[in-house]
Amino acid sequence: ITVKTPNQDTVTAAGKEGDDPPKEEPWQTALKTTVVDIEAGEFKGHKVSLWDLLHSHYIPEENRKELLELYEAGELTLEQVKTVVSTIVTRAAAAAAAERAEPAAPVNEPRAEPVATEAEPTPLHRD
Repeated sequence: ITVKTPNQDTVTAAGKEGDDPPKEEPWQTALKTTVVDIEAGEFKGHKVSLWDLLHSHYIPEENRKELLELYEAGELTLEQVKTVVSTIVTRAAAAAAAERAEPAAPVNEPRAEPVATEAEPTPLHRD
């Protein structure tokens, strides 16, 4: 029993130290606590943190890294990050919605092309 008690204490002490997440940088905390009301995509009607927006599928990884680096370095203000992220998410969501809404347009275009393609070889066969 005495052997188990020190082991449990050691595990508990180590567990407490290991359970503490690394301290967040102030800039990370600011991004996680700054909430934006985006009227686009799946965020429509919800308040979302800048952190979640930055890590959404709307923001390409290269853009996310660049924005985080610039913000962390103090080259962008929180307001600038908010504006850029909101713009990217809104445009990306609009583009995705437009792609889903226009499947009929590309289908009609290829139908016109084969007619033209079929019409061209006909004179060649007659020669």
